[in-house]
Amino acid sequence: MQPSYFLWPWKESMNRNRGFSLLELMIAVAIVGIIASIAYPSYQEYVQKSRRADAQAALVSFAGALERHFTVNSTYCDAGTTAAGGCGGAAGDTGIPTIFPSEAPLDGGDKYYDLRIAAVSASGFSITAAPKGSQAGDRCNTLTLDHTGARSTSPAAADCWP
Repeated sequence: MQPSYFLWPWKESMNRNRGFSLLELMIAVAIVGIIASIAYPSYQEYVQKSRRADAQAALVSFAGALERHFTVNSTYCDAGTTAAGGCGGAAGDTGIPTIFPSEAPLDGGDKYYDLRIAAVSASGFSITAAPKGSQAGDRCNTLTLDHTGARSTSPAAADCWP
């Protein structure tokens, strides 16, 4: 009777070549590393951009709240917690808003922007969203919106507002 390896010659070679060699494994790890080094910064930029969009939406809503405050009180004054010039130095002109949440995004647990009344008068306002925490490295930095709808960033950066 003939030995079994004559009947199944590929059986012996199948038993010897199981698993990966160290070289194959290192090549796979290198490829994954290269892909990750390209994808991670893009992901971080996308996350910052989505958080910035939340802050922009919050600023627009905050401006709406100030407009409602103006409709009821005939002034933009007294919507904040800090005394400042512009409205006779009365308490509550600027700073942390009392008529709107002070952080963005408005929903969810983690907050990435502080909302503030930067300047106010009886007939106008300027509000800001300043990044904080992991958003502090955002290229657009502080977002500003005023009573005329003018939008800006500090420092100035292109395409930060849609």
